[in-house]
Amino acid sequence: MTVSLGQIAAAFLSLSLGAIGGANATLPELHRQMVTVLHLMDDQTFASLVALAQAAPGPNVIVMSLMGWHVAGPSGLAVATLSMIGPSSALAFASERALRRYSASGAVAILKKSLAPIAVGLMGASGLVLARAADRGVLTLALTGGMSLLCGLTRVNPLYGIAGGACAGLAGALFGFPL
Repeated sequence: MTVSLGQIAAAFLSLSLGAIGGANATLPELHRQMVTVLHLMDDQTFASLVALAQAAPGPNVIVMSLMGWHVAGPSGLAVATLSMIGPSSALAFASERALRRYSASGAVAILKKSLAPIAVGLMGASGLVLARAADRGVLTLALTGGMSLLCGLTRVNPLYGIAGGACAGLAGALFGFPL
């Protein structure tokens, strides 16, 4: 299916305004749009692009640029990036000015307290969507579960889990254990 730049812009504009908690909080809806609705990529491609964006230095919003590049080349990259950062940046600027002006208001305090659980829930949903897209076998399910337990129940640096997962993946590949 070919995609128009207008479709890319529409998808990313709507994501931009719902990015409470950052770009990663929009991953479930991005997955729905790119994989389920528009059929522009499969689960594995989606998970690979997210992993690449996370491994690259820079802001998390780079994943949006990669998605745009994947589906429409350099023009898709430009449209996706501008559509994602433009509206949310304007909203953040306007919100900051309003919050400064009305910072003593009780409504502002209630708004701040109510947005925190929404952001946490959206980030949790992002993790679930990525796990479902990436987990294709017993080894990947075990690695996801182990890393979730490591991060959720201990204060161990996650880099140890990442290194352990890389070693387990290499060992699995060497011994013919499917990922």
